[in-house]
Amino acid sequence: MKRAIYPGSFDPLTNGHMDIIKRARQLFDEVYISIIHNPAKKPFFSFSERKAHIEAVYSDDSGVIVKAHEGLLVDFAREQNVYSIIRGLRAVSDFDYEFQLALTNRKLEERMNTVFFMTDEKYSYLSSSLVKELASYKADIHQFVPKAVELAFKNKHEGNGA
Repeated sequence: MKRAIYPGSFDPLTNGHMDIIKRARQLFDEVYISIIHNPAKKPFFSFSERKAHIEAVYSDDSGVIVKAHEGLLVDFAREQNVYSIIRGLRAVSDFDYEFQLALTNRKLEERMNTVFFMTDEKYSYLSSSLVKELASYKADIHQFVPKAVELAFKNKHEGNGA
């Protein structure tokens, strides 16, 4: 069985992320969506909220497994016994950082391999940060995120939780 990990903060899950997951599922039997804690970012949604959003979107796909974790990706990979990493690239500017991460992960765990997917050009400008900013101004974000995430933003902004 071919398995891979797609790590990210997914705060929130966007249509760009979903494009990468869809294409990764064409190559891998199972894709672990690994929701990571990034201390450099202040999340809008909690771990459990992000996990619930992604699980709602992929409830009918048993090949998408959603896990939240803190710590190094290589430790998570060892725990899951999965050594292929999925990363999305929106622009050339993403490559330097992603290349550095891929080499570092392989240095920490020689079994690690990173597979890069170029995002569909229609999502090349899209980021979770942009979606959060638009949502903070109550802009219509339906074209950028799945329905579950759009509703979660509305509920949270209206004080109903996520």
